[in-house]
Amino acid sequence: MEKLARKTNPTVKGVFAQYPDPVRNKMLFLRELIFETAEETEGVDELEETLKWGEPSYRTRKGSTIRMDWKAKAPDQYALYFQCTSRLVDTFRMVFDRTFHYEGNRAIIFAINQQIPVPELKECIKAALRYHKVKDQLTLGI
Repeated sequence: MEKLARKTNPTVKGVFAQYPDPVRNKMLFLRELIFETAEETEGVDELEETLKWGEPSYRTRKGSTIRMDWKAKAPDQYALYFQCTSRLVDTFRMVFDRTFHYEGNRAIIFAINQQIPVPELKECIKAALRYHKVKDQLTLGI
């Protein structure tokens, strides 16, 4: 398997630095999970980390953008956001049912004190990273 090429916009680091300590650790965990999943996913050879709408965002050439954020107005939760026009969140809901808490067709919401179901979340991330290759499959390759 090829080595993953990472393109990182240096301004992303500043956004992580602004999160309160307990939240920052959760957000950095999600970030590492995205990088780790990209490295393990066949056909993903490049991952770009940048900011979209001021939020850390990740995308591949054949994938759909994944964003993440925590907002002070909802301090007890943070989220992974997916393109709302994609079938991603609807498919996650179909495959994983109550494993996650969803926000409409655009996000997986995590409580600050929640234990994250890592194998299932990695499947969601993998589907987003490969979305344009798997969007015609019923369960997006999950």
